[in-house]
Amino acid sequence: MSVVEHNLLSARKLIPTHQAADSYCAADTKEKIYERDIFKRVRTRDLCILARQLATLLRAGMPLVPALSALVEQLQGVPKRGLMRLGSQGDTLTEIMQQVADSVNAGSTLANALKKHPSVFSSLFVNMVAAGEMSGTLEDALLRLAEMLEKRVNLAGKVKSAVAYPAMMVVVAAGVVVFLLSFVVPSITEIFLEMNRTLPWPTRLLISTSTFIKTYLLLITIIVCAGFCGSRFWLRSKEGRLFMDRSKLKLPLFGKLFLKLEIARLTRTLGILLISGIPVLGALEIAKSVMGNSFIAHAMDSVKDLVSRGDNIAGAVRKTGLFPPIVFHILATGQIGGNIEAALIDIADMFDGEVDRQAKTLVLLLEPAILIIMGIIIGFIVLAVLLPIFEINPVL
Repeated sequence: MSVVEHNLLSARKLIPTHQAADSYCAADTKEKIYERDIFKRVRTRDLCILARQLATLLRAGMPLVPALSALVEQLQGVPKRGLMRLGSQGDTLTEIMQQVADSVNAGSTLANALKKHPSVFSSLFVNMVAAGEMSGTLEDALLRLAEMLEKRVNLAGKVKSAVAYPAMMVVVAAGVVVFLLSFVVPSITEIFLEMNRTLPWPTRLLISTSTFIKTYLLLITIIVCAGFCGSRFWLRSKEGRLFMDRSKLKLPLFGKLFLKLEIARLTRTLGILLISGIPVLGALEIAKSVMGNSFIAHAMDSVKDLVSRGDNIAGAVRKTGLFPPIVFHILATGQIGGNIEAALIDIADMFDGEVDRQAKTLVLLLEPAILIIMGIIIGFIVLAVLLPIFEINPVL
């Protein structure tokens, strides 16, 4: 039974409501959240373009099958970078869309055709298309999906910039210091050692540190590489991913930023799904499956469980203790007014703005802080080198 047929039966009360809600969740949503990344095989930005172009073709009055064929023709003109290999069979995005067009031409719904390629189209993508087909507003559903994914890409990009730039500066600074201590400082300090004089303590500390790094540089490199590879392997496990995602939320400065990013992603996804007509339980399951933080995704399990027992979304969210109080109050107000979808979108917009401002602030604060720390370290190295010289040739 297709997703659309199942939903039509649910609307006619021919199957239990909770089964209808679960039918919206593609089979792959039952996989453990820590074992996959829904868009890891294709850029989310490419999916935004795909959804928006298809919506534009449908709005222009073109039937679905010709619109899909036009989309395939458009993809054939994209440079090879955009035609990245996808899926277990190594198909390109163009080939996959051709298969989708062939399936729809053979009588399949678009949602079912997309569902055959879970490595490219997530449960969110498939179920929003299914809801659009069921309600007869496929182009509107595709536009909402494209806008939501675009906002997600832009917001994630801002957070990555706030994290990546300071991280890059730290790596470069550490590399410079290690290079100085391993190759530059030893050749200078050998002169001081040959003088058999009592050296100042900064110089002695510098020589000891330089000798240690030069002696054990290979071992340190091996340990760092082994630790990096081991941590990468461990983070692929359920426990490792959960520990890392929980730790990210507790980081100084960045913890709140990551939490706000996930709240914005969650509320916007949930709001769009409810606007599209997907039942609450199904929307909660789909929203959980696209979360980037497994710790928050596990919290959504308790929210879904409470809602299935009759609790409202606002009360269930509050009981997790994970979300800021303002989230609960806005949701509660939206529920009283009978417009929780708008409340969810308002929350997402609010946290989008906060993430944007906080990311910019962090970059502005961390850049000078890192430069100051780097300056102190380099200054110490220079001072340690110059002090013995000043003692030999005192300034008059």
